[in-house]
Amino acid sequence: MVTYLIKRLFQMIPVVIGISVIVFFLLHMIPGDPAMVLLGQDASQSEIERLRNLMGLNEPLYVQLFTFLKNVATGDLGHSIFQNESVFSLIAKHLPATLELAVVAMLIALVIAIPLGILSAVKQFSWVDYISMFFAQLGVSIPVFWMGMLLIIGLSVNLNWFPSFGRGEPLTEALWTAITTGNIYDLVQSMRSLFLPALTLGVMSAALITRMVRSTMLEVLKEDYVRTAEAKGVSGFMVIVKHAFRNALIPVITIVGLQFGNLLGGAIVTETVFAWPGIGRLVITAISQRDFPVVQGSVFIIAFLFALTNLIVDILYAVVNPKIQQR
Repeated sequence: MVTYLIKRLFQMIPVVIGISVIVFFLLHMIPGDPAMVLLGQDASQSEIERLRNLMGLNEPLYVQLFTFLKNVATGDLGHSIFQNESVFSLIAKHLPATLELAVVAMLIALVIAIPLGILSAVKQFSWVDYISMFFAQLGVSIPVFWMGMLLIIGLSVNLNWFPSFGRGEPLTEALWTAITTGNIYDLVQSMRSLFLPALTLGVMSAALITRMVRSTMLEVLKEDYVRTAEAKGVSGFMVIVKHAFRNALIPVITIVGLQFGNLLGGAIVTETVFAWPGIGRLVITAISQRDFPVVQGSVFIIAFLFALTNLIVDILYAVVNPKIQQR
């Protein structure tokens, strides 16, 4: 297991570096000058050039790229051009909100998708199967921003059950307060603020996971060892859970890992719709301001977390099927 883990860790390095290089060049292809945005349209050309020199924007691109990668290797993600704060501290403020949203959204997705996928496979071509696949097709087809707006109109504006935007007390802090003091008011408000954006992302992920669980379960249920277990008189529940679902886990783990990585980097639209103060909104603001250090640092962290998620998925592969360690 240790050798397998070390091998996967080394494979992360070129992935993160490659993504960082691609993002660096894509950012510099965006029209606009950070110095001009910072100084305003009335600034003279000499003032703009002076600021560009101070910011290092007049250096050749390869020099800027080398400086960026060198600083990242030492843990320095740079300094925001507009917010007069280090990029690392900005990401540290916004990343917990995105992680909170992604984790809760994935929990919602799993609670919906796994039972639906299993029932759909076990009851193939029944009304349960048709309803499950209709839900899955609907979840894949509806754009995430449209889903968010529908939930806001239905559950916030019309029914006034949940807040339409913003974040309450951080969920971990609210939970700790509820445990230590017995006061659950902050926890309830935090969960109310979190529910709509998490449900928006969770339904989208649940649709894909449901289809994967159904297809893998259908394949496994046809295997000889499942029929043998049924012939031995093992209860239907145990056959499904212990024999069938366990052997269908690897493809499911793959899609869950990919979806969680997408939630980390792809929640930008949802965070914008619900005014959620996560790293997605930070990136959108930085792009509009041409704040290159913030965008580069944020994308680097997202890429690192995505690669880390894939590493965790690989480890889970090895736990579920120890033969994978030998490859």
